[in-house]
Amino acid sequence: MGAAILVKVVSVRCSTNTKDRRNKSKVIRNNCFEMSNANQASIRRRDHLYKILVIGDLATGKTSIIKRYVHRFFSQNYRATIGVDFALKVVNWDENTVIRLQLWDIAGQERYGNMTRVYFKEAVGAFIVFDCTRVNTFESVKNWKADLDSKVLLADGSKIPCVLLANKCDQPKEGIVNNNNQMDEYCKTEGFSGWFPTSAKDNINIDEAARVLIEQILEKESILNVNKDGDEFYIQDDNQERANGKKKCSC
Repeated sequence: MGAAILVKVVSVRCSTNTKDRRNKSKVIRNNCFEMSNANQASIRRRDHLYKILVIGDLATGKTSIIKRYVHRFFSQNYRATIGVDFALKVVNWDENTVIRLQLWDIAGQERYGNMTRVYFKEAVGAFIVFDCTRVNTFESVKNWKADLDSKVLLADGSKIPCVLLANKCDQPKEGIVNNNNQMDEYCKTEGFSGWFPTSAKDNINIDEAARVLIEQILEKESILNVNKDGDEFYIQDDNQERANGKKKCSC
């Protein structure tokens, strides 16, 4: 009888130890899970806000390009922009970098005027758009570029990155836009970061052009004057308040 009781006691003790081990393992797993979440939450994502100008002559398709890039649609029924319009494009550049492009759609009627100085302020990149079916809009490109370079500079005094867009390339083209080598030489001479034949209607090269402009801006990140007033900030997680307070717009 004593032996039987001893066996029962041992059995109970073994059962208790097993339960304790399971509880401890569960606690350890929970702690590891919580630590993992805490570590992930502590990883800071870089969040950039960049002001981008979209300029060029009237009816070259600036608004259509922005609508295609931001909202992914095209319409034949756009009205002429009056003054300036805005759009925001969020780009998940990589797993740790979010880029917000504040696209300023500048009306073609505003060219070379005093108001462009106000619109251009704090920009870090630009698209100049011409209609490749109307050679006169290409002839205006040099003036737009000169106006841009005279009114906005980076913190070190250098010119902001600028990409030239030969829009409406789905239609018959006029002028040197038919010659890639001449266009390459023109862009090199005039200080463009590059050029692309684009079509808002057929969604040709718009994302590619934007990617090149972003790359050019990121290359100049060390001299961009965007850290003041929180234009560059960090996000720890969606529910946690940013450590540096409110984000302010550079415009």
